[in-house]
Amino acid sequence: MTQIEKNNTSTDKAWNQLYSRLAEDGLLPETESHRRTFLRSATFKWVASIAVLLVSIVAVSIVVNQNLKDKHLLSLYNEKNEATLVTTLEDGSIVYLADQTSLKYPKHFERERREVFLQGNAFFDVKGNRKRPFVIETDLIQVEVLGTAFNVKGKDNDNFSLSVDRGEVKVTLKKTGQSIYVKAGETGLLRSDELHTMPTKDADQFYSYTRQIQFKDERLADVVRVINRNSEGVQLEVAPGLENRLLTVSFSNDSASSMAQLICMALNLECIRQEGKIRISESK
Repeated sequence: MTQIEKNNTSTDKAWNQLYSRLAEDGLLPETESHRRTFLRSATFKWVASIAVLLVSIVAVSIVVNQNLKDKHLLSLYNEKNEATLVTTLEDGSIVYLADQTSLKYPKHFERERREVFLQGNAFFDVKGNRKRPFVIETDLIQVEVLGTAFNVKGKDNDNFSLSVDRGEVKVTLKKTGQSIYVKAGETGLLRSDELHTMPTKDADQFYSYTRQIQFKDERLADVVRVINRNSEGVQLEVAPGLENRLLTVSFSNDSASSMAQLICMALNLECIRQEGKIRISESK
């Protein structure tokens, strides 16, 4: 067998594995004609790595709760050792959940404020709205923001910390009422029942959330928006009418181009490369 034949055999095997996993996740049409169309499009050299990426879809539960302040809340939980779970809230704010972290939030925010409840570690990219403050409640701390990006570490109540990437936040210790303001480049710490600020030492903490990310039943438009916010160079664009297609997918240190190709395969769409961007549209 020649080297080319061996490579073709390996590629076919990788595509068969990928197709099986996509089929198990219900991401492919069931007809034989669609299957042949899908396999004929399998010409990308990075297929083998994609087949592996699709295996580790995050375990997530979304249920309705009525316990916190008698509000109907949705609950999102990222299991232990899972990649970052990314979700976009109603207002456009993006939350990146670390493993063993839960987030409770309303389907529709109140008119006066946007309030969520966090247990664990998460990175928030909050959409600015001075008329509707964004409030994060934890067991010990309340965080109030108008629009910023910051990392909250609250798994251990005795070692709470908050690092701000952009903007400014107000942090309040519920037990004593003490409040501090934390600006970009600073970290707020809770030590011995008292809040303190210090310069942020670990700037890489903000980017660690995006190296391995996962989406569970997220709108295609929101997935693409997250990719564009965290990618340099080429940007993705979704054709009108496809924005609300739901997608479950995972990425691991992939380029924007590779992520676009994976999205198109999962949803049976087409990627059209244009100058400086990749357009995701219906297959012709």
